[in-house]
Amino acid sequence: MHHEHHLKSSDTIRDIVIGMSDGLTVPFALAAGLSGAVNSSTIVVTAGIAEIVAGSIAMGLGGFLAGRTEADHYSSELQREYQEVEKYPEREKDEVKEVFANFGLSEPLQNQIADEMAKDTDKWVDFMMRYELGLEKPEANRASKSAITIGVSYIIGGIIPLSPYFFINNSQIALYYSCGITLVCLFVFGYFKSRVTGQDPISGAFKVVVIGALAAAAAFLVAKQITGK
Repeated sequence: MHHEHHLKSSDTIRDIVIGMSDGLTVPFALAAGLSGAVNSSTIVVTAGIAEIVAGSIAMGLGGFLAGRTEADHYSSELQREYQEVEKYPEREKDEVKEVFANFGLSEPLQNQIADEMAKDTDKWVDFMMRYELGLEKPEANRASKSAITIGVSYIIGGIIPLSPYFFINNSQIALYYSCGITLVCLFVFGYFKSRVTGQDPISGAFKVVVIGALAAAAAFLVAKQITGK
């Protein structure tokens, strides 16, 4: 028996990717930049933690607002669709027929399906939301879950590049360990991110590593130029 295997990217996985991606990259670049300007790991840790807190709140709030906007948009369109099937049922039936015409169904069958669907307003409206407008009903408490998932993922990702600075007082030495740990984590993260999104895992992993490395190198070199060290 043939079994099809499809890897589906859920909203939660998407939020983890968003939070972890920025969480690994931004604090990494900040730590690298500060390491090029100061020798004290304490300053790097202090600034890094402040950035992680601010970044996780900002990212979480962004996820919350995006979730609320999606829910509000769905609710608005749902209400409008109910009004349209009530006021203009024949026009809405024609839209149902058009959907099935695109699937290659015969006209008599289109008429039969449209008439049957019109008997249940809720299912009719749900069909129009999905296939006319391309909208899926958002998960309950989606906005709050998204905010928490993105924020926590950002914190977890941000702690990784900062971890060597907790144990090594010299920021320049700590940076070497931070680079090694973070680049490995970026590779692993990029690999699984690419798997989830259906891309080539190895090439996707290298892309993520290159982006993170370039951001950190740019921040480090700019800090060096500014301080003249």
